[in-house]
Amino acid sequence: MLKDIIIAIQSYYEAHLFIVKHRLWKWILIPGIIYSLLFCVGIYLFWISSGNAIDYLLSVSGLKKWMYTMEGSWLKFLFIFGQVILQLVLILFYFSLFKFLFLIIGSPLFAYLSEKTASIMNNKEFPFSFEQLMKDSVRGIKLALRNAVWQTVYTVSILILSFIPLLGWFTPLFALLIECYYLGFSMLDYSCERNRLSPSQSVSFISEHKGLAIGNGMVFYTMHWIPVAGWILAPSYAVVAATISMHKTENG
Repeated sequence: MLKDIIIAIQSYYEAHLFIVKHRLWKWILIPGIIYSLLFCVGIYLFWISSGNAIDYLLSVSGLKKWMYTMEGSWLKFLFIFGQVILQLVLILFYFSLFKFLFLIIGSPLFAYLSEKTASIMNNKEFPFSFEQLMKDSVRGIKLALRNAVWQTVYTVSILILSFIPLLGWFTPLFALLIECYYLGFSMLDYSCERNRLSPSQSVSFISEHKGLAIGNGMVFYTMHWIPVAGWILAPSYAVVAATISMHKTENG
């Protein structure tokens, strides 16, 4: 799995060189700008709403009042720290839902970008078919919904664990790894579809190459630490990098 993670990470650098060489910027910037605007507005609103929701639950349950009586106690510190951890897990959960929504909306564009990347790499023209593009998009949407359901199941389980002292501190890491996997999964599936793998075959193949999915998702998240530029470039770079890493695996 480590080898696949390294391949996925290296593919981002190769994706950058590929995009520059073949002048694919119009397929990068337009969806990237839309994504970054939606991301900024959404994350701001959800951070406020999630904080208010947690505060309300603490007040209703009486924990907030109890915490004030524990001034100077290490238990108060544990509860406050746990509150921050819970909010981080909720933010990751929101990001997951936002990501799947964006993948569904942008599915036709990402399917085309993946196909165009493969066409250039293989020096082979894939005849454009609007009907096939729509089929690919529908498949991408179905798989995104499938992944959203499974990731929600795992995230809810992690949310429950976040209430457990000490163990709950590590839940954001668990949530992040799951998020990375399912994000990379969606990006890799465009190549699986082009190779005419059925959804079940795609699930099986990517399960055997979890490192490709996790590595792709890890860099995607890391790019979000670069304000504006990272947000704009992340989605399309992830698609191109996933296509390149799949090409390496298939021909390696």
